[in-house]
Amino acid sequence: MADRTLARRTFLARIGVLGAATAFGSAIPAALPRTAAAAGSDALLDPLVGLLRPVLAELARDTLSGLVVMTCPGPDRFSHAQGTPRSEPGAIDAGADDFIINALDNFLPFPDQIATPLATALTTALDDTGIPLPPSLHSLLLGQVNTVDRALMVILRNDQTVPLSLVVGLLLNLLATQVNPLSITGSLLSPFARLSIDEKCRAFELLEGPNADLLAVLDSNLPEPLTSSLSGLLQFLAGALLEFSAFGAHNEFAVFDPDTKELTARPVGWELAGYQPDGVVDGWDDFIGYYEDRTEVGA
Repeated sequence: MADRTLARRTFLARIGVLGAATAFGSAIPAALPRTAAAAGSDALLDPLVGLLRPVLAELARDTLSGLVVMTCPGPDRFSHAQGTPRSEPGAIDAGADDFIINALDNFLPFPDQIATPLATALTTALDDTGIPLPPSLHSLLLGQVNTVDRALMVILRNDQTVPLSLVVGLLLNLLATQVNPLSITGSLLSPFARLSIDEKCRAFELLEGPNADLLAVLDSNLPEPLTSSLSGLLQFLAGALLEFSAFGAHNEFAVFDPDTKELTARPVGWELAGYQPDGVVDGWDDFIGYYEDRTEVGA
């Protein structure tokens, strides 16, 4: 049992949950009295679930912030962390993190029969890679780890819709620690956000390619005949994540008022693309009439 709990502690650290819990100060450990936690008291579960939900939401946001800067870096801390800061505004300034969270949770056509087993897989998988944990993550008592683990399962295994942004965040963090075990700890909240741009690209290669270790973990939790299509679904997800990231950095989502149907400010994407530099463009003199005065096209 102790070996399994140690494996669970490593796995929780790899998907970012343990680090996020400890990064939020003493809120999570303080909710777990040592004697009761060690005994695995059910009385602790409900309050911990309430504490863990905002922690997981922030973990997902941190992970996806590290994702969107892959396509459009800027002066933000996530672009600095991946080693590609730029002086002009980027995806974070454009609100691409909010856009992709909204898109994943509400619009991306990823089937529930895949998302739910995927979430289940990310709570039942065990890690056997021997990634060492830093003292800050290793210090939680075994009982505390068990209680955090059970709270995560309650959140992901429920009758409500599972937020795809959280599932994607946990999956990217698992891949991040596969690419670079040292990403398990650092200044940012999530392992994926701590990677360099090259390491993030390697994580996406694992997501798109025949990652035997990942597929073995996920396949065991998928019903037939979905196992045969898992690789293709992960490839679709990988492509969609980068496409949504780029689109989120260059659209009007952050400054569009749905009530008035108007923009409240000039979108960052317009600045980056040089779109409509002098207001509304009615047309250009160069395009009046036919190109180069041509009036017909020969065979």
